[in-house]
Amino acid sequence: MSAIAGEIVEPYASALMSLAQSRNLTEEFGNEIRSLLELLENSAELKNFLDNPVIKPQDKKAVLQRITGDQVNPLLRNFLMLLVDRGRILFLQGIGQQYLVLLRKLNQTVLAEITSAHPLTEAQQNTLTEKVKAMTNARSVEISTTLDPDLLGGVIIKVGSRVVDASLRGQLRRIGMKLAQ
Repeated sequence: MSAIAGEIVEPYASALMSLAQSRNLTEEFGNEIRSLLELLENSAELKNFLDNPVIKPQDKKAVLQRITGDQVNPLLRNFLMLLVDRGRILFLQGIGQQYLVLLRKLNQTVLAEITSAHPLTEAQQNTLTEKVKAMTNARSVEISTTLDPDLLGGVIIKVGSRVVDASLRGQLRRIGMKLAQ
């Protein structure tokens, strides 16, 4: 994220968090923001529409109204409209991600990004959650999973700047390095 984007994203995310805390809506906003971020990630068309400076603000607002409907708290919807009015809607993804960072801090939660060769079962996710809790002393763990068949098996766990490579590919690479010595 560029410095300029950071100067925009952080204050808006903080303001949204303050609003959410004052109304006891931190988790509700978190869930709604996760849904919005997922929508933006899965629809390049929507992202391009919102980011396009040529499209009139009232058109962007109309689309956001239609998308959010009754699924989004009116306060969060008003926040989205404010972003359009201020020409900041193109920072929605960054603001949403930063809000989730603030929410995790508030809840003493860490984000574990897990890459695996195959989809994880619930039992495997629970085991990894416990391992990450032990590793970080966090109260809870939020898991984000990605599939990468090239790993062959096992997982790679990334928590902040720490990376634990327990993948079969990583183990084979380490064996190869030992053999090459």
